[in-house]
Amino acid sequence: MTNTPTKMKVVVAMSGGVDSSVAACLLHEQGYEVIGLFMRVGAEPDESAAPEVADRHRGCCSAADAADARFVAGLLDIPFYALNFQKDFDRIIDYFADEYANGRTPNPCVVCNHDLKFGKLADYADAVGARYLATGHYARIEQHRGQLRLRRGVDSHKDQSYVLFGIERAMLDRILLPIGSMSKAEVREHARRFGLPVCDKPDSVDICFVPDQDYARVVRQRRPDAFRDGDVVDAQGKVLGRHSGTPQFTIGQRRGLGIAAGVPIYVTGIDPKTRRVTVGTREKLFERGLIGERANFLIDEPDDVFRARVKIRYLHKAAGATVERTSDDTVRVIFDEPQPAVAPGQAVVFYDDDYVIGGAWIREPCDPADEDALPADSIASHLSEA
Repeated sequence: MTNTPTKMKVVVAMSGGVDSSVAACLLHEQGYEVIGLFMRVGAEPDESAAPEVADRHRGCCSAADAADARFVAGLLDIPFYALNFQKDFDRIIDYFADEYANGRTPNPCVVCNHDLKFGKLADYADAVGARYLATGHYARIEQHRGQLRLRRGVDSHKDQSYVLFGIERAMLDRILLPIGSMSKAEVREHARRFGLPVCDKPDSVDICFVPDQDYARVVRQRRPDAFRDGDVVDAQGKVLGRHSGTPQFTIGQRRGLGIAAGVPIYVTGIDPKTRRVTVGTREKLFERGLIGERANFLIDEPDDVFRARVKIRYLHKAAGATVERTSDDTVRVIFDEPQPAVAPGQAVVFYDDDYVIGGAWIREPCDPADEDALPADSIASHLSEA
């Protein structure tokens, strides 16, 4: 990025955190004409929250974050605008509540990236004649095998390529990710070099509209009818206890079950229609495969069957798997080794070494023993098995 054309216009999504602030500073230093944008989403903290919750950093939504972003823009002497995305963000919270009400585990960060950060903000970039859109995500966009590809961030502990799988491939040549080749420590050092007051600002670790991590509270506010008493059962259907609503549970959950079984037990199934929550030992969590829907690929048309490293949630260690495209937007994933807590509603993302092939939304687990055998001779051999 050292040969950047002077005054090439770029819109930077500035959240008020250290990552997006440094991204804006680096691009400004490199000669871009930077325009800072802050998304007002209306997800302000609950004033009735406990002090320890109220004191926590909430992410990219609060008035304090807006003030931090505006201050950094002032230091750079760049235009800064706060855009009202409250209605759009409200639909994301509705999606979050609906997924839990339907026994699924949502991922609002993926949806926000697709719909807002690389959707609505891209529209704004078009409106102001900006060639590029930049964010403070820990990921990279690089040429690989003749294609522009999304790649993991250098800092493996901060890598955010998983939550970017849903962006449109056509956007790749317009997106700048200035900090993707840095560690968090390096980003904070740049912040000190630029004299930013947010250099030591804590990372946001919560969903911004659920700062207390009480997801059920948000669902109850939006979908109160989803909270009806039901049974907690084992794999054989034996009733072990009662619950007050399936939205309080997610696949793989261990805490908060209210059942003394003598051994650790986990949520292994959720049926909102019968209001049954199934629990079992950790061994019952493992699945051989899954069906994904609404697939999005960030490479030229992939083979019908290919090998990949697969992540089924943000903190999941990528596992070897065979991926079969069963239709234009549906895939079947068969793991080399069974994986725990395959949660419908979460994203499944496919990697070729460090590069994102694409991803989908988990519809349900599946067992290859119940499916037709995969054609082994059609498995692509050019993908890495790192």
